[in-house]
Amino acid sequence: MSKAHPNHRTIVVMPAHNAALTLEATVGGIARDYVDELLLVDDSSTDDTLAVAERLNITTVWHPHNAGYGANQKTCYLHALQRGADIVVMLHPDGQYTPDLIPDMVAPIVAGEADLVLGSRMLPNRRSALQGGMPWYKWVANIGLTRIQNTLMGASITDGHTGYRAYSRRLLLELPWLRNSLGFSFDSEVLYQAAHLDFRIAEAACTTKYFDDASSIRLKPATIYALWTLWTGVRLVLHRAGIKKDRRFLPAPRVVDPPDGW
Repeated sequence: MSKAHPNHRTIVVMPAHNAALTLEATVGGIARDYVDELLLVDDSSTDDTLAVAERLNITTVWHPHNAGYGANQKTCYLHALQRGADIVVMLHPDGQYTPDLIPDMVAPIVAGEADLVLGSRMLPNRRSALQGGMPWYKWVANIGLTRIQNTLMGASITDGHTGYRAYSRRLLLELPWLRNSLGFSFDSEVLYQAAHLDFRIAEAACTTKYFDDASSIRLKPATIYALWTLWTGVRLVLHRAGIKKDRRFLPAPRVVDPPDGW
């Protein structure tokens, strides 16, 4: 099969925890002519996630202990970079985000128009997320929190809390994401970092599905996530004002060539 973008090595990373029931369907929907490799990081699942991944011939890394959503992503990106990725797409293996959006996620990076692409559930309009089954209270919280984030970052994104993202190699090398949280707030921290360090951010309209087997953050961690997201925004404001410097917002550029053979 010929590859759509032969000069760009694209790796899809899947941060997984108990995804055995949805993994195969998710992988089956991926447009493989746009993807060079699938990489799954298993965060100490208690189901058959690893066995399903092995049967599907997916490159797999596993955590011996449950480390958290942010920790899982750190492992994803470290291994993708070391495997020569030019573009890294994060796709949850629970089936909530549609895999067929990958070509649209990758295109702005290939064209040199973006370093970070967000799969927005609020496009083409805000009610799109409700039509996809997002609970109304999550919808309201998403809109409100995203609006505050835009004010703090000086940005104009529509969905600051999507888990569907694509990154350029340059962003992953220069953004100090290893300094971020091990938990759910990792995503918000990356967004603040990208906006502060002037990386180009684009969005693609993303449909989602909400169902029993799809992972969903519970009320207590969701509340902690929202508070931590707001606090990180405050830290960004303090950093920009020179009142309190934060290492998360200091660039760490390093040019690393891909391994031989990639």
